[in-house]
Amino acid sequence: MNGYERITTALRGERVDATPVMLHNFMLAAREAGLTMREFRSDPRQIARAFSESVARYGQDGLLVDIDTATLAAAVGVPVAYPEDEPAVCRGARLSSLAEVDELPPPDVAKFEGVQVWLEAVRLLKREFDGEIFIRGNCDQAPFSLASLMRGAEGWMLDLMEPANEAAAFRLLDYCHEASTQFLRLMAATGCDMLSNGDSSAGSSLISPRLHRKFAHAYETRLAAFSHELGLPYAQHVCGNARPILADLADTGADAIELDFKTDSQSVHDALKGRATLIGNIDPTGVMTQGTPELVESKCRELKAIFSDTPRLILNAGCALPASTPPGNLRAMIRTAHEQ
Repeated sequence: MNGYERITTALRGERVDATPVMLHNFMLAAREAGLTMREFRSDPRQIARAFSESVARYGQDGLLVDIDTATLAAAVGVPVAYPEDEPAVCRGARLSSLAEVDELPPPDVAKFEGVQVWLEAVRLLKREFDGEIFIRGNCDQAPFSLASLMRGAEGWMLDLMEPANEAAAFRLLDYCHEASTQFLRLMAATGCDMLSNGDSSAGSSLISPRLHRKFAHAYETRLAAFSHELGLPYAQHVCGNARPILADLADTGADAIELDFKTDSQSVHDALKGRATLIGNIDPTGVMTQGTPELVESKCRELKAIFSDTPRLILNAGCALPASTPPGNLRAMIRTAHEQ
C-alpha cells in the first residue's frame, strides 16, 4: 500500500499493511525548507515545496496542510499579527460586545488573500501527490473556536455565562458556521482527500461538557455532515484533555478525531472503536521534540498496542510539531508506525 491507500483504508476501518502517519509539521517543514514563516505563509509555491520536501525526507503517508490558526479569523476581520518567523496569531477581538454581531457584514472568506494562498498550496500538492500521498486540507476553526477569536476568549466565556446572551451567542455561532462552511467548500474544490477543522476552544480543558453540548456539539456535527455532502471524509481536532467529551465527539459523525496527548489513549480507543479513527496522539513537545528516538519508539508502540484490535489509527503528534523537532524523532515515529 502507498500512503494514500493506507490512510483511506484506515478511515474505512479496514485492515492496513502498516499503521499510517500523517504529520502536523508545517513549522518544521518551513524551517527545513529554509523559509521564514512570513515567506512560507505568503507563497503557495513555497508552502507546497516545503511539504513536498518533507515527504521526500521522511516518507510519511499523509500531509496535514496547515499554515497557522489565524487565517479564517483574519478573513472575518479579527486583528492578526504576522511575526517574521512565527505563525500568525490573533491579537485582539473583532467584536467589543456580543451586541455587535448583528452589524457584521456577511462573511466572504474567498476574498481574503491568505485563504487563497492556502487553497492554491493544497491544489499544487494534490497535483503532485494525487493517489500516492493523502492530502488533508485543514480549514482552521470550527464555529465555537472562531466565535471565541471574534469576541475574544475572555469576553466569549463571560458571554456564555449569562442566559440573556444566549440568542446573540447563537447568532454569532451561525455567522461563524457560515464562514467555516465557506472555507470547507473552497477547500473541497482543490481536490484534497479530506477536510478538517479545529475546535480547541470548545474542548473540556476550557469549557464544561455541558457548555460543549449546548454551544459547540451541534455545529461540529453539521460540519462533518457538510463535508460528507461535499463527498469528503472529515476530521475534528481538539486540544487538551478531551476525555469528558469523547462520546460527544464520536457522535458528531466525523470520520476521524485528532486528539492531544493529554487525553488518555485507552479511553480514546474505547470511545471511538468502530465509530471513528484516531489521529494522534503523541506528545509533540515532551516526546517528539524533547525526547529521544528511543522514547518516540516506545510511545508509538504503546499506542499501537492499545489499537491493536482495530485499524482505526493514524499516528501523528497530538498538535503541531515545534520547528525544533529533531529529524531523528520523526524518522523513529514513521519507522515504528510502519513496523509489521
